[in-house]
Amino acid sequence: MAFQKAVKGTALIGGGAIATVFGLSQFSQYRNKHGALVQVQAAEGAPVRKEHLPTREQQLQALQSSGEFDVLVIGGGATGCGCALDAATRGLKTALLERDDFSSGTSSRSTKLIHGGVRYLQKAIMKLDFEQYRLVKEALEERAHLLQSAPHLSAPLPIMLPIYKWWQLPYYWVGIKLYDLVAGSQCLKSSYVLTKARALELFPMLRRDKLVGAIVYYDGQHNDARMNLAIALTAARYGAATANYTEVRHLLKGDAGGGQQRVCGVRCRDVLTGKEFDVRAKCVINATGPFTDSVRKMDDQEVPNICQPSAGVHIVMPGYYSPDNMGLLDPATSDGRVIFFLPWEKMTIAGTTDSPTDVTSHPIPTEEDINFILSEVRNYLGADVEVRRGDVLAAWSGIRPLVTNPDSKDTQSLSRSHVVTISDSGLVTIAGGKWTTYRAMARDTIDAAIREHNLKAGSCQTMGLQLEGAQDWSPTLYIRLVQDYGLESEVAQHLASTYGDKAFEVAKIAQVTGKRWPIVGKRLVSEFPYIEAEVVYAVKEYARTAVDIISRRTRLAFLNVQAAEEALPRVVDIMAKELNWCEQKKKEQLETAKTFLYYEMGYKVKTDQLTDRSEISLAPSDIERYKKRFHMFDKDKKGFITILDVQRVLQSISVQMDENTLHEILNEVDLNKNGQVELNEFLQLMSAIQKGRVSGSRLAVLMKSAEENLRRRQAIPVDRSGGGL
Repeated sequence: MAFQKAVKGTALIGGGAIATVFGLSQFSQYRNKHGALVQVQAAEGAPVRKEHLPTREQQLQALQSSGEFDVLVIGGGATGCGCALDAATRGLKTALLERDDFSSGTSSRSTKLIHGGVRYLQKAIMKLDFEQYRLVKEALEERAHLLQSAPHLSAPLPIMLPIYKWWQLPYYWVGIKLYDLVAGSQCLKSSYVLTKARALELFPMLRRDKLVGAIVYYDGQHNDARMNLAIALTAARYGAATANYTEVRHLLKGDAGGGQQRVCGVRCRDVLTGKEFDVRAKCVINATGPFTDSVRKMDDQEVPNICQPSAGVHIVMPGYYSPDNMGLLDPATSDGRVIFFLPWEKMTIAGTTDSPTDVTSHPIPTEEDINFILSEVRNYLGADVEVRRGDVLAAWSGIRPLVTNPDSKDTQSLSRSHVVTISDSGLVTIAGGKWTTYRAMARDTIDAAIREHNLKAGSCQTMGLQLEGAQDWSPTLYIRLVQDYGLESEVAQHLASTYGDKAFEVAKIAQVTGKRWPIVGKRLVSEFPYIEAEVVYAVKEYARTAVDIISRRTRLAFLNVQAAEEALPRVVDIMAKELNWCEQKKKEQLETAKTFLYYEMGYKVKTDQLTDRSEISLAPSDIERYKKRFHMFDKDKKGFITILDVQRVLQSISVQMDENTLHEILNEVDLNKNGQVELNEFLQLMSAIQKGRVSGSRLAVLMKSAEENLRRRQAIPVDRSGGGL
């Protein structure tokens, strides 16, 4: 087989030629895992990093007019972009195609951890599995690289393992110390044991009863979607022709002699314009994650599947559920899965790993998934912390493309080892692996491509290479943004930690606020530090849809779906100006983005907590109290309240609020969408609040506040016993 010519000693799985490539060094000469000496021919010149980023239109032109490429990568996730960067920095003429946006799939829906894999080390020790050990060793080395290559996007994170049985303390301590030992000189910080008192001091939300102590170890954390984009942008600066929203229709094949057909390019289509064109390449690489087998079947319909999808569900809760800089991990939940509880972007992420699934598209988080996570969270938090269903601000599910024998159904027994396959027609496929090891996966893939296709290239150059925004970044860069441009400190810190040294380019185009302070930087929504200038800058970074902005250029959709929905009209207006959208296009973008929030980011399961069929289970005294509150607004006894009713009450207590905001507030509770809130809808809302299914209702807070204000003015004692808030 073709792949057997490329790598000696291939591992065969399910009859296909698959090789797992381990331990390749960054030098042009190295020994493979079988001890064979491998030589890689060096290229004649090193590529130069471009100062100016090409536009998407220029990239599309380059794809159509640059002749034959050395390497063409299909897939714009972390691995695909990593392959493009590796190839481009070796001096190879490189192209990359992504049918959606960069990081639109699995790479933006991760746990946000950069880790070696504590549980994989446990399996390696318990089963004496040397390959699992090598996986952890490699991942820990790559963890250090990732933290160094983009320090503005990543940082070490202490993670606590609470211990509730005395025998677990030495057991987990030995395991975590071995984790430090395997990391060696790349160990971020040494792990340590905490007493019960100290554990509660650092993580005061923890359940106190039966707590013995805790162990704290260190892994990394990052902004996954932004990291993916940084890799793509760095590849583009090194000359790779990268294009999002460009889908592959089919593979092109040519006669290689002897009746053999070889892959020599792709037929692709610009999704935004519908234009189709061919891109020729000596080597085509399939780096499509969960869609790996779909592309492989473009090459050979009879090829067996090698990708076994596994889903991980995540929810986002308010930041007060966890300390600002301490995560929590439970390695053994009630059903055997791992659950994590991590601070991220001033919120809290909770989620699980390894649920087998039969779909390759991202499944919709179900109420069952969310309730399972909440039940596990309740197990670890103290009784004084009420874990409410209404505090779930966003929810999503990501697909992990694990590699397995087609007959295997048990995804939990699999590691995240990556495999490189080369078909008889020369299609190179990289599958499996995990976020942390993207660079090593890319290196192994390009090494295999160079050998198979006799490409002239240098050795891997990505170890130590700094990604977009990292070159002149420093931890105090945000201070210059505050001093030089008059940005809010929170906004400046956000820009510095997102764009690195490119934050100045965003600040330069930020609009004047017209206020004494901040001088520039209009926020998209008040509670998050994202500003309007980021939308303009995102278009320069290849954003082409409203979903790109709310989910990947900013992370609003992942942090709070309601805030993302509120920001959408302004986002669309700014993009329309930059991209010359007509009114119809703006309407389409709004609807598409709302659909995305509704189905993929948990808005559906959130809104299902309050429907026109929701049960009203309130005590008679509560019903009477809420009716009185409602009738303070419904003076005419119509049975419903409108914006005019709310405005009248607010004016009577000298409170001003613009009409658009009031419309948004009522719309949250207007279940039948008739422009008014009926008594029954209000009672359903208050019942859901009392049960904890809904929280943060602006209408409920507004009406309670207005009622108390009016009572004070009338010198009537304030009843503070109820409200359900």
